[in-house]
Order: sequence, then structure tokens, then C-alpha cells
Amino acid sequence: MSRKGSRTTVPSKPDIRTVAALAKVSIATVSRTINASPAVSQKLAARVWQAIEQLNYFPNTHARSLVSGRSRILGIIVENITNPFFPELISSFEEIAVAHGYEILVSSTNSDADRLTGCVRRMLERKVEGVALLTFGGEEPVLDQLAIHNMPIVLAEFHLKDPKVSTIELDYSAGIHAAVAHLVELGHTRIGFLAGPHTLHSAITRLNAFQQTMRESNLKVQKDWIVECDHTLKGGVAGFAKLSALETRPTAVICSNDMTAIGVLRAVYMAGLRVPEDLSVIGLDDIDFAEFTLPPLTSIRLSRQELAKASFDALRHQVENSADPNLQREFLVSTSLVVRGSTASPKTELSTK
Repeated sequence: MSRKGSRTTVPSKPDIRTVAALAKVSIATVSRTINASPAVSQKLAARVWQAIEQLNYFPNTHARSLVSGRSRILGIIVENITNPFFPELISSFEEIAVAHGYEILVSSTNSDADRLTGCVRRMLERKVEGVALLTFGGEEPVLDQLAIHNMPIVLAEFHLKDPKVSTIELDYSAGIHAAVAHLVELGHTRIGFLAGPHTLHSAITRLNAFQQTMRESNLKVQKDWIVECDHTLKGGVAGFAKLSALETRPTAVICSNDMTAIGVLRAVYMAGLRVPEDLSVIGLDDIDFAEFTLPPLTSIRLSRQELAKASFDALRHQVENSADPNLQREFLVSTSLVVRGSTASPKTELSTK
């Protein structure tokens, strides 16, 4: 018994003409919609995007950039992709960028100056329209390279007198003041600080904010209780070891970031002690993982969403309104304290060996 074969007709690949026909608009309108032209009304643009989605049409971004002279790509360079703070920041930045019709190119320096130079070169080769340089230190070697190409830049905590540069100011003082006040209210007077590497603007700013807050609270800043770490888990372990070697020790410690604080949690546990009974611990960043540590980490929240929005807004304003003399150049992101289970009143002395 013979069987007749059957053939499935594969639909042809949709193009801009197919989209225009389905949406019942001109090809020019489809092109303007894809390129986010303000000349297309929201109602008409919605109809075009509905047709694009229905046809599963993928616009040729390379061709678009050739025609428009714009890549609609923004670069974001971060310090260390292994620190959860930065993937969370990148995710928020990308979500905002995509919603406004931009793509992003991501690079991580791992605190390496040579790698930073390579990151910037790749950004320029891909013709990004602006770069958010959120490395929090060590940017100086590449700033001239970006300036030569007249590239809009956003920097964290670093000011340049250049019309193409915007700055994100991070107000650590509010969160650190709340952290010290919280510990004082619990009964702590001996408070240490595990600082970040002094090569980072953010680490120096956080340390200065801690010292200023301690003085304003009439608390002694004990030099031995300030330890420079490297913003990693191992750095937190090493920092706690240095504090443990002292004859007089703090009953509470504030860390320059959450990774350091989580390292301290492990080191305390390995030493046969307990948090917060033997040592209260506060981190900074409030990464998503902070609430899942044991105990859950009290942390100074630095909103990745707010930082991402400020960075994107700064770049977008420069790219799309560069001729505006009143363009905003400085953006402020504040901090606040999130209290969890890693802080309590001092119950045991960590001051004697």
C-alpha cells in the first residue's frame, strides 16, 4: 500500500514590507517606529510593534545603524562581575535600556588597568553611543581615550570638567549614619570598620563617612579596628582574623560591602563564635543574597535600580539632548539601613582572648 507524501510549506522570512502590509502603514512608518522616532504616534507605533511581534520579525540592527548613523548601543563597564552587586546592577540597567530601545554591551575589568583599556577599545569598536564607567576607581587611564572620541561618559563618584561627562554621587553618609545609630541604640560603643581597597573612590568615601559619623556620635575611632580589605569573601575572613589578633576588639563591625561581611560571617562561625551574640555585623550594598545568609545580614542598601536608572538617564540625556545647555550633569543616589538578624545588643565580650 503506497502512501502519498506531504510537504509542509515553510513561510517566507518576513521583511519590513510584510510588517507594513500587516500594520496597514507605510514602510517609512515601520522604519521610524523601529528607530523610535518621535514623529510616530503612540497608537500607530503600538500597531507596528504588534505586527512585528505577530510576524516574529527581527529588525536588522546593523542596517538600521548604517542608515540612521546611530548604533543605539550603550556600554557599561563594571569592576568585578563575580560580585553579585554588579550583575544585579547590569540586569537593572539592561531592563531600562531595552525599554527605551537601546541595547547594551557589558565588560568587567576585575580591577585590572590593562583589561579596562581593552574594555574601552571594544566599546569604541562597536560604536557605542555612551559608556557608564561604574568601576568606582582606576578610571583615569582611559578617560583621555574616551574624550578623544567625544564619547558621553557617566562616572561614579568622580568629577571631570567636561561637557560630555556626568557624575553619579552616592550618598553613603545617610546609610552609614543609620548603621552607627542602630548599633549605638543596641548598646555598642566599640565599633570597627572593614574598609575596601584604598584604590577605589567608593572605599575611601565609605571609610571617610564612617569616621565622620563616629566623631559626630562622640565615639572613639580606634585605628586598630579599621582594617583594609579587598571587597571579597576572603578579604572578610582575613579582616576578621586581624581583628581577632588584637587584645582589645570591637563588639560590632561595619563592612565596606556585603561580600566582606559575608566573609566575616563565615570566619566567626569557623572560630566557634556566633553572630550576633559575639559580634554584630553590618554589610553595605544589600545584595539579594544578603537576606539568605545565616543569620540574615543587616546591610546598608545601595539601590542597584536607582543607580542603573541614574546612569541610563545621564547617558540618554547626553546622547539625545547634547546641545541642551541646561543638561543635568550630576545625579544623586542615597542609601538606607535594612535591619535583619546579624545585629543585636552586645552580650559577650570580644575584648579578651
